Amino acid sequence: MSDVTTVVDTYLAAYGEPDPTTRRPLIEKSWSPAGTLIDPPMDATGHDALDAMFAAVQGQFPGHTFRRTSQIDTHHGIGRYAWDLISPDGSVTLAGTDFVQFGDDDRLVHVTGFFGPLAPIES
Repeated sequence: MSDVTTVVDTYLAAYGEPDPTTRRPLIEKSWSPAGTLIDPPMDATGHDALDAMFAAVQGQFPGHTFRRTSQIDTHHGIGRYAWDLISPDGSVTLAGTDFVQFGDDDRLVHVTGFFGPLAPIES
């Protein structure tokens, strides 16, 4: 995969995929073998751990899917984008921003996720 948009969208599809036989190939397409994902409540390194993490999220949020809600802003192999976690009824359960690093093959090497909007500066 050489298109970072396709890589990110494939990753988000994997994160929201409840079927392990469908999810695993999506992980392998979008993630480097030793890729690391860090989200506020958990983290994972490598395809097996990512697969287990995604399954755990599906267990906590059954029927939910992820969608990218912004363009992907990139430079020097680093990117950022916004996303929503969508419930089966179409409402937004959680929103956030990911900061990503792409490898030489454009697969994900590192993702750090943040939940919710940033707090404004108090005056």
